[in-house]
Amino acid sequence: IEADIRNELKKIQGINKIDINTTAKVSPSRQILQGDLLPTVKNVIAIASGKGGVGKTTIACNIAIALAMLGSKVGLLDGDIYGPSVPRIMGVKEPVGVRQNTLIPPVAYNVKVISIGFFISDETPLIWRGPMVSGALRQLITQVEWGELDYLIVDLPPGTGDIHLTLAQTLPLTGIIIVTTPQPVAYNVAIKALQMFKKLNVEIIGIIENMSYFICPHCKNKADIFDSKGGRVIAEKYNIPFLGEIPLDPLIRESSDNGIPVVIQNSEASKYYFEIAKKVAGRVSVISKSKEI
Repeated sequence: IEADIRNELKKIQGINKIDINTTAKVSPSRQILQGDLLPTVKNVIAIASGKGGVGKTTIACNIAIALAMLGSKVGLLDGDIYGPSVPRIMGVKEPVGVRQNTLIPPVAYNVKVISIGFFISDETPLIWRGPMVSGALRQLITQVEWGELDYLIVDLPPGTGDIHLTLAQTLPLTGIIIVTTPQPVAYNVAIKALQMFKKLNVEIIGIIENMSYFICPHCKNKADIFDSKGGRVIAEKYNIPFLGEIPLDPLIRESSDNGIPVVIQNSEASKYYFEIAKKVAGRVSVISKSKEI
């Protein structure tokens, strides 16, 4: 759109300089009713996998940043109470603030971030039963000053347990994104997560396939280390959108470990997250229109 505008304006005599600012106007996908726990949040998107170790948190962080870079107001909630890794990936330096018993989330890469990881040391295990975990998640949702957000991205833990039920029953979710790797051992578990959210009447935004393939940096050959097309198998079988593939790239891992997410870098890997973020925004727009809000 920007390119088309520039080309047309250049045809007009006397115009020497063209500055274009692109912002996002995001529609809400849920009805904000009296007593809503997050009245200033237009859309709540949860990211789940069913199985651990598929790169779900890295995807959640990079998509959140990509949406913010595209002009949206974004928050990121780390719902993995037992294994919070969002603070490290996001490289959060700013401490959590407090105002009248309300938490003020730190901001990293224009994304407001909250995690139980801010309140415990890296070596401290949380030996909590289900009700305590659900209570902690509810506090992270309701006792945080999120302000106006177009999107709140919630990174869920692996599995189909208490946290997932708490989230679905506490908040009117816009929808869920399922992350899997290509091999059957991963996508068979992802299907269980998919089916759980369907039973809870949560909209499925789409499927992301992570670690889809590896490009050898020396010979440039493509290797399907974890098999191939597992995400597409789910998408086709259950007639839900396939949001894209993300390759197995050492730069993504290194960037996450160093707290400098790859999406902010001008690299080939960053393009995958931007394309997926655009598709997510498009799907949310479709969901909003279907609900006629």
